Amino acid sequence: MIPVPVVVTVLGGWCAVYLADTLLKSSSSLKASYEDWLLTYGLSVSPFHLRWQTALFNRQFYSWGRWKPRFLYLWFSVGMVFGIVAMFGSVILLGKTLLQTLTQMLTEAPKAQNDRMLQVVVSGPSSGLGLRAVMICLCTSCFPLVFCLLSCPHRQVPGVNLPVSQLTYFFSAILISGVIHEVGHGVAAIREQVRFNGFGIFIFIVYPGAFVDLFTTHLQLISPVQQLRIFCAGVWHNFVLGVASFMVLFLLPAILFPFYYTGVGALVTEVAEDSPANGPRGLFVGDIVTNLQDCPVYSVEDWNSCLGDISEKSQVGYCVSAATLQQLSFPARVYRRLDGTVECCSNNSLTDICFSYSNKLESHLYACLPARKVIEASKVCRTNMECHKDFVPSFCVTPSLENQTRLIRVKHPPHIDMLYVGHPMHLQYTVSLSSFVPRQNFLSMDLPVVIETFCKYLISLSGALAVINAVPCFALDGQWILNSFLEATLSSLIVEKQNRELVGFLILLAGSALLAANVALGLWMVTAR
Repeated sequence: MIPVPVVVTVLGGWCAVYLADTLLKSSSSLKASYEDWLLTYGLSVSPFHLRWQTALFNRQFYSWGRWKPRFLYLWFSVGMVFGIVAMFGSVILLGKTLLQTLTQMLTEAPKAQNDRMLQVVVSGPSSGLGLRAVMICLCTSCFPLVFCLLSCPHRQVPGVNLPVSQLTYFFSAILISGVIHEVGHGVAAIREQVRFNGFGIFIFIVYPGAFVDLFTTHLQLISPVQQLRIFCAGVWHNFVLGVASFMVLFLLPAILFPFYYTGVGALVTEVAEDSPANGPRGLFVGDIVTNLQDCPVYSVEDWNSCLGDISEKSQVGYCVSAATLQQLSFPARVYRRLDGTVECCSNNSLTDICFSYSNKLESHLYACLPARKVIEASKVCRTNMECHKDFVPSFCVTPSLENQTRLIRVKHPPHIDMLYVGHPMHLQYTVSLSSFVPRQNFLSMDLPVVIETFCKYLISLSGALAVINAVPCFALDGQWILNSFLEATLSSLIVEKQNRELVGFLILLAGSALLAANVALGLWMVTAR
């Protein structure tokens, strides 16, 4: 859960800001100068919300909006088509996600969550549109919950299951995705001859976001198709940002090839202090892991895949000749653990492990053997038949461990193999690796990981903004996309504007209910389980 000191700091900081703002505004001597200062710098303060707006970037926005008009027309026309398709697609995705969530709740099948199309994640306030009397504010402050795309395999909630080390990536990706979203709205508006008033950034509690101000009268005077180009520009730019981030991620080995090479193993970049892999015969920063058991490791993806296979499959055994087995084993008392598995070694032993095997006469035999002597230079096996070689009697001996516990041989040459006993996921969570190995010692091992991680966050969060903002829901871009779409397509079928507005209202009501149901059930899945 979220650490109490963090909650106290955030709440205390906002209380101090709001208290100072209230005192300054209520002071007869300071009120005028304070409000002038806020107005000069475009600042506004409200509970848990700090906003900054400026006209400093107006010239740059106008420069972008007037650059190659024909190209921008085609660009935002494609974005309009994408936005309309995304609006319908997002409803289908939300509907499917809701059904999957309900099915998971009813069947109590926790594995089903990895197959869901969308997963709830608490993140920065998503982009949306907010009409005001004088201007239209296209902003990222309207909805504090977004969805993570399929690229996020697990729900990630800051302070709950999102590591503190990832918060910088998380909030930076939210801010950049929001800024790119608003740049799309602003440039499209200028392209359609709508007056651009300014650009701004805000902080809502701890989440950053952005917005642009457009003159409402101009926006309402242009045609519905022109409005669609403006309203769809945000989700279109988020989609393009996601695709660009994916291309960088895909081409990263080629981009970094002059400085890093890949395909030789997984480079250890960090080992947690409490990691079972930490120790004199464990893993060290700079080691290159090449094998987990008999599973070859050429990259971090292979490392994760091998650990997943080891976790799901039964423990492998090791071929030991009958003579070696007789020489290494020693008498030991056999007893059963609480989970039903068998132990035959002393609890005080750090080097010996209980192994089970079978011969032609008995199917369950046990021997306490020194693990390293048994495993080193031994072939992995699952049955005795795999061990018969050169007519030398051999047995397939399998570690007798507690349920879910595995004995894993980790090869990281030129060092001696590490023998790990524990749950495979503990090894995965406490060891950080990279697929990129520096060609020179002065090159940072962390740089490729930083780029890779940041690209993944951009893909997930920028894609999430595109999907959620396209939903026909109140206060999101989808509301204005739907209204303009209905005006452009139903004007000849439904002549009365009030009737068209009623149709739009009912669709928005259904879309809002669908989104709210996904958010509520998703949060319940995160917090209640």
